[in-house]
Amino acid sequence: METRRLGRTGRNVGVVGFGAWQIGDAWGEVSETDAMGALHAAVESGITFFDTADVYGDGRSERLVGRLLREYDGLTVATKMGRRVPQSPEVYNLENFRAWNDRSRANLGVDTIDLVQLHCPPSEVYADDAVFDALDTMVEEQRIAAYGVSVETCEQALAAIRRPNVATVQIILNAFRLKPLEEVLPAAREAGVGIIARVPLASGLLSGKFTADTTFAANDHRSFNRNGEAFDVGETFSGVDYATGLAAVERLRPLVPEGATMAQFALRWILDQPGVSVVIPGARNADQARSNAAAASLAPLPETVHARVRAVYDELIRPQVHHRW
Repeated sequence: METRRLGRTGRNVGVVGFGAWQIGDAWGEVSETDAMGALHAAVESGITFFDTADVYGDGRSERLVGRLLREYDGLTVATKMGRRVPQSPEVYNLENFRAWNDRSRANLGVDTIDLVQLHCPPSEVYADDAVFDALDTMVEEQRIAAYGVSVETCEQALAAIRRPNVATVQIILNAFRLKPLEEVLPAAREAGVGIIARVPLASGLLSGKFTADTTFAANDHRSFNRNGEAFDVGETFSGVDYATGLAAVERLRPLVPEGATMAQFALRWILDQPGVSVVIPGARNADQARSNAAAASLAPLPETVHARVRAVYDELIRPQVHHRW
């Protein structure tokens, strides 16, 4: 698999990574057997970057990834912290960081975590020098090798990129979320900050497998967070109305290269964007992990296809999301 530099971490990772939210919670039931099968298949398919968070299944995802780390060498693991407590700027302090980090290191079974990201903190956090001083202290203490942020908005991403020791920015980027292409990706390239593209399939919409009759389990965020009841609505279907998303998918379907799935097409579209370090689709089982990894072997999409994706976005998606995030 092609590798790219992961921003200021100095590490090279495979361009398709593994997003471990699905094996934690909020995507319906995923058995431990299926979760470990997906993780094993990912490594065997060339995936070297695994992204998790302390809040995914209250540590379940981290513990599963930790098991993987004991079986394979040469992997890069990122986790996130900050969403297990009520969200106010005051909780983002060194004392809490150390406590959260202790728990994550225990879950992962490591002394030093490769990359720790603030997990979509309040906007005020990005302006607080003390927060980033505390993160620098965590690096000095060798609790973490590098740090980054996961953001909801482009403005938050740009604020993070201006911080001299932020190694990566994780942001929603897919064919239904084009705004980061305007300023965030160019700024990250100039600063040497890595871009981790999350929600790459718009919560599965861009897999092309859903219809108006598709239903989701009660414990799946695609049921309980459609209006932002639990967390930012942009995390569910990228904030796009479900019916509009289905209509857009049908407009994009003819663009899928022969022999590829629509999900692979959607992942390849992201990999074609200058400045992207790694894309992190989730997987519930081994087959999905292998299919995701195979997107890295697709040829770059023609410019005519990129133009068509933008046209569909401009017509159907832009009015709903562009001004929000």
